[in-house]
Amino acid sequence: MISKIAISILASLAIFSLIMGLLEYKKHTSKNLRHRIEYFSDYVPTVPSQRITTSFRKRLITIFRQVGQTTNDLYNNNFFNLKMQQADWPMMGSEFMLLLLILAIVSGTIFFFFSLKPIIGIIGFIWGIILGWIILQLRIKRRQAAFSNQLSDMLKMVADALRSGYSFMQSLEYVANEMSPPVSSEIQLVLREVNLNVSLEIALDHMCRRVQNKDFELVVTAVLIHRQIGGNLSQILDTISATVYDRIKMRREINALTAQGKLSGIILAILPVALGAFISVINPDYLTPLFENELGYIAIAFAVIMEIIGFIIIRRIIDIDI
Repeated sequence: MISKIAISILASLAIFSLIMGLLEYKKHTSKNLRHRIEYFSDYVPTVPSQRITTSFRKRLITIFRQVGQTTNDLYNNNFFNLKMQQADWPMMGSEFMLLLLILAIVSGTIFFFFSLKPIIGIIGFIWGIILGWIILQLRIKRRQAAFSNQLSDMLKMVADALRSGYSFMQSLEYVANEMSPPVSSEIQLVLREVNLNVSLEIALDHMCRRVQNKDFELVVTAVLIHRQIGGNLSQILDTISATVYDRIKMRREINALTAQGKLSGIILAILPVALGAFISVINPDYLTPLFENELGYIAIAFAVIMEIIGFIIIRRIIDIDI
């Protein structure tokens, strides 16, 4: 039983990775070919098969967006809309929910195909939702970490621009043009909102909600206070920049010291599942009683709960707030 579940999980991950890899390879190949043709010629030839593929892709995206827009009109979920902004994914929250549903159906179908049991198909359905949510959270965490690493440099650039005679808005525009994402994309959103007659306070508050960075909240507070009572903003930003740099340096040292604890938590979480899959392959009848009576179900549920509690406790121990 465990081996079939493990095979189903690996199969769904392999199919998902294969599809994404093929799409990325096709995109990369087409891009290189287009660049070569543009370099040696003044025009870009269009292949009929490419036109058909592009047309089909556009129709598929259009249908997907129409369904997502209809769902958004019926039920506007601001939580998922905010998550899409934090992940910098060009879709609405309703479209992501639709994508989660598709991924869950595909995963549930794969699980049911390998096991031929409805309960396993339901588990695969839930696994598809969890997989999509994990990918979203990893994307958000990676983007927020990249923003934290760029924050000190951004503050230095803004402070230098202010000292050279730029206004605060001109300094933000300078940062948006010179720095790389995610800082540049976030600053561009702020500038776009201000150009649409949104106040700077509200635009910066929206950026705080997207990046969820305590150091940037301090920067926004300093900027708003400066706009009300004045002061030397460049000096304040230099001080905050130095503090942010020291905090990033300390955070990296802590991550290095707690790496062993993080690895221990991951190993303890994976070890029972891996050991169960190994035993089910070596001796399939050894774990059969766990799936044939109520005591076995209770034991599995208790083991899963204890695993989750142990993993959370380890994470809490090594999670040091700076």
